Amino acid sequence: MSFLNLAFPAEAALPFAQSLMGMLVAYIRPALGLGALVTLVMVFKPLILGLAQAAVLLVKPRKSLEQRILAHKFSGKRMLNRMANEYSMTQPNFAAELRNMAARD
Repeated sequence: MSFLNLAFPAEAALPFAQSLMGMLVAYIRPALGLGALVTLVMVFKPLILGLAQAAVLLVKPRKSLEQRILAHKFSGKRMLNRMANEYSMTQPNFAAELRNMAARD
Protein backbone atom coordinates (compact mmCIF):
# COMPACT_ATOMS: atom_id res chain seq x y z
CA MET A 1 0.00 0.00 0.00
CA SER A 2 1.47 3.31 -0.94
CA PHE A 3 1.13 6.75 0.53
CA LEU A 4 -1.07 7.85 -2.40
CA ASN A 5 -3.69 5.25 -1.51
CA LEU A 6 -4.01 6.88 1.88
CA ALA A 7 -4.06 10.37 0.40
CA PHE A 8 -6.62 9.63 -2.30
CA PRO A 9 -8.96 6.84 -1.05
CA ALA A 10 -11.56 7.54 -3.75
CA GLU A 11 -9.12 6.66 -6.50
CA ALA A 12 -8.27 3.42 -4.74
CA ALA A 13 -11.94 2.50 -4.53
CA LEU A 14 -12.68 3.49 -8.12
CA PRO A 15 -12.16 0.02 -9.72
CA PHE A 16 -14.48 -1.57 -7.16
CA ALA A 17 -17.12 1.12 -7.76
CA GLN A 18 -16.86 0.65 -11.51
CA SER A 19 -17.37 -3.10 -11.27
CA LEU A 20 -20.31 -2.59 -8.87
CA MET A 21 -21.95 -0.11 -11.24
CA GLY A 22 -21.36 -2.47 -14.15
CA MET A 23 -23.16 -5.29 -12.31
CA LEU A 24 -26.06 -3.00 -11.37
CA VAL A 25 -26.47 -1.81 -14.95
CA ALA A 26 -26.33 -5.41 -16.17
CA TYR A 27 -29.28 -6.26 -13.91
CA ILE A 28 -31.27 -3.06 -14.44
CA ARG A 29 -31.05 -2.83 -18.25
CA PRO A 30 -33.20 -5.95 -18.98
CA ALA A 31 -35.76 -4.83 -16.39
CA LEU A 32 -36.05 -1.44 -18.08
CA GLY A 33 -36.41 -3.06 -21.48
CA LEU A 34 -39.08 -5.40 -20.17
CA GLY A 35 -40.87 -2.46 -18.56
CA ALA A 36 -40.84 -0.59 -21.87
CA LEU A 37 -42.22 -3.65 -23.66
CA VAL A 38 -45.01 -4.09 -21.12
CA THR A 39 -45.87 -0.40 -21.41
CA LEU A 40 -46.13 -0.64 -25.20
CA VAL A 41 -48.32 -3.73 -24.96
CA MET A 42 -50.62 -2.01 -22.45
CA VAL A 43 -50.90 1.11 -24.62
CA PHE A 44 -51.62 -0.83 -27.80
CA LYS A 45 -53.70 -3.59 -26.17
CA PRO A 46 -57.00 -2.63 -27.89
CA LEU A 47 -55.28 -2.57 -31.28
CA ILE A 48 -53.58 -5.92 -30.66
CA LEU A 49 -56.85 -7.53 -29.51
CA GLY A 50 -58.70 -6.15 -32.54
CA LEU A 51 -56.10 -7.52 -34.91
CA ALA A 52 -56.24 -10.91 -33.17
CA GLN A 53 -60.04 -11.03 -33.45
CA ALA A 54 -59.86 -10.10 -37.13
CA ALA A 55 -57.33 -12.87 -37.74
CA VAL A 56 -59.57 -15.40 -35.96
CA LEU A 57 -62.55 -14.31 -38.07
CA LEU A 58 -60.49 -14.75 -41.23
CA VAL A 59 -59.62 -18.32 -40.28
CA LYS A 60 -62.94 -19.34 -38.70
CA PRO A 61 -65.89 -17.13 -39.67
CA ARG A 62 -68.81 -16.78 -37.27
CA LYS A 63 -71.85 -18.95 -37.95
CA SER A 64 -75.11 -17.31 -38.96
CA LEU A 65 -78.01 -17.08 -36.52
CA GLU A 66 -79.87 -19.91 -38.24
CA GLN A 67 -76.82 -22.18 -38.07
CA ARG A 68 -76.36 -21.43 -34.36
CA ILE A 69 -80.04 -22.15 -33.64
CA LEU A 70 -79.87 -25.45 -35.55
CA ALA A 71 -76.69 -26.45 -33.70
CA HIS A 72 -78.37 -25.69 -30.36
CA LYS A 73 -81.42 -27.78 -31.30
CA PHE A 74 -79.19 -30.63 -32.48
CA SER A 75 -77.24 -30.62 -29.22
CA GLY A 76 -80.54 -30.79 -27.31
CA LYS A 77 -81.63 -33.79 -29.37
CA ARG A 78 -78.30 -35.50 -28.75
CA MET A 79 -78.70 -34.91 -25.02
CA LEU A 80 -82.20 -36.44 -25.05
CA ASN A 81 -80.93 -39.47 -26.97
CA ARG A 82 -78.07 -39.94 -24.48
CA MET A 83 -80.54 -39.79 -21.61
CA ALA A 84 -82.77 -42.31 -23.41
CA ASN A 85 -79.83 -44.68 -23.83
CA GLU A 86 -79.07 -44.42 -20.11
CA TYR A 87 -82.67 -45.22 -19.11
CA SER A 88 -83.33 -47.86 -21.80
CA MET A 89 -82.54 -50.81 -19.47
CA THR A 90 -84.21 -49.59 -16.29
CA GLN A 91 -87.17 -47.58 -17.61
CA PRO A 92 -87.96 -48.47 -21.24
CA ASN A 93 -91.20 -46.42 -21.35
CA PHE A 94 -89.38 -43.28 -20.18
CA ALA A 95 -86.60 -43.94 -22.72
CA ALA A 96 -89.16 -44.27 -25.51
CA GLU A 97 -90.76 -40.98 -24.43
CA LEU A 98 -87.35 -39.27 -24.48
CA ARG A 99 -86.65 -40.61 -27.98
CA ASN A 100 -90.08 -39.39 -29.07
CA MET A 101 -89.27 -35.91 -27.72
CA ALA A 102 -85.94 -35.94 -29.54
CA ALA A 103 -87.62 -36.89 -32.83
CA ARG A 104 -89.92 -33.84 -32.79
CA ASP A 105 -88.98 -30.67 -34.64
